[in-house]
Amino acid sequence: MDGNISQNDENRECCIKGACEYKPRKPVSDDIIPHILNLYGSCATPQDFEIYAPNASFEDPLMCAHGVKQIKSAFYSISKVFSESRIVEYSVEQKAKSAGQQEILINSKQHYKFLGRNIDLISLIKLYVEDGKVVRHEDWWYKKPIGNRETIKFPLVGHLMERLRRGSMLATHSLMGFGKDPST
Repeated sequence: MDGNISQNDENRECCIKGACEYKPRKPVSDDIIPHILNLYGSCATPQDFEIYAPNASFEDPLMCAHGVKQIKSAFYSISKVFSESRIVEYSVEQKAKSAGQQEILINSKQHYKFLGRNIDLISLIKLYVEDGKVVRHEDWWYKKPIGNRETIKFPLVGHLMERLRRGSMLATHSLMGFGKDPST
């Protein structure tokens, strides 16, 4: 019996000294979520966009952005359209897909104010992360997949919706200075 106690004490001492082989990692979402909250809260800084890979994409029902500069234009434009914007409630689920790849699901309630009217939106934000960087960011309003040629019964209508979202993004991108960071 003394042998078991001694072994348990050695194991405990090993862990206390930080020498255990198993060291739990901090979830990738812990590094990304504060930046997402800033983006949706209209208080983004250039550092908040460092979570994205250079070739990342962002899609919601209104826009389809490719590359960090277009993503900047999309999020910097929020404060130009809405007098208030923020995520008021959220829960996070992180799923490991493979080595270095995760999917982060953020169930959120978003609040916006447009022309004095409150708009509350339930949303599923899907982030696809590779090697710690977001490569794809989707915002599913009311948790419905974004309309495109793959999600709509009539591919021609879905293709048209994709083109409208791209056109909306290009117009926003030009109005927002092609992803230029605002001067502080």
